[in-house]
Amino acid sequence: MTAPVYFTETEPGLFVGNDPARGPWSPDHCHAGPVTGLVVRAAEGAAGSGKMLTRLTLDVLRPLPLSGLRVSVSVQRDSRTLTTTRVAVHDTHGTLCLSGTSMHLVRKDLGDVPTADVAGPDFGEAERGEPLLVGKLHDRPAFGQFIEMAYPQGEDLGPGPKTVWMKAPHLLADEGPSPIQAICPLADCGNGISWNEPPVRFGFMNTDLTLQIHREPQGDWFAAQAVSHWQPNGVGMSQAVLYDVVGPVGMALQTIVLHPMAK
Repeated sequence: MTAPVYFTETEPGLFVGNDPARGPWSPDHCHAGPVTGLVVRAAEGAAGSGKMLTRLTLDVLRPLPLSGLRVSVSVQRDSRTLTTTRVAVHDTHGTLCLSGTSMHLVRKDLGDVPTADVAGPDFGEAERGEPLLVGKLHDRPAFGQFIEMAYPQGEDLGPGPKTVWMKAPHLLADEGPSPIQAICPLADCGNGISWNEPPVRFGFMNTDLTLQIHREPQGDWFAAQAVSHWQPNGVGMSQAVLYDVVGPVGMALQTIVLHPMAK
């Protein structure tokens, strides 16, 4: 059986979403996590392999149609130390759906460097389980059904903060993702992991994503320790510390818009 992938490049530069890329809110729109992977792919290509992506900030301006997306990138600054880019995602009609910026820092070999000793979740003790991100407002196959998941022993999978391990499909069938491309689907799941109430009274969609990386992830299983803050003014925030099987690699922040669900 062919492994599922998020996108098919049907012509040069045109990425059509497959079932795993479909989001929970509409059968016609992508989950932003796989699209973030496409953006990182373009930004890394522009910055070059000598520099590591350390920060990505994206504004989700419109729904991202499965029917086709084009990613463009321009280098804003390029020096020996850093490169910055500006990225944009348009639909097939040329409508801007997502915009953002990235920063890439030159790789160095500094030997033994002291850092904070932070204990992360132990993948060796995690227990495989049913996917958590399967709730959706349509009956089509979607993002959460194609994610492998594991949980710390005794993890409460009800409302509130939680820790989740995830293994996601690749972006494209003909190439393996870079380490940071591979963690992007999980990075955009903080609000879906740490919801404070099932989406009956309120929907909780993120309008942006800021991904901060201090070490390139290793392997293909990644964890998020996520918490969401919801407020009566209709604004929320999700923050997730991201891990690989070795330890922490970065953080993802999302602004959340809360909206009453249609009755």
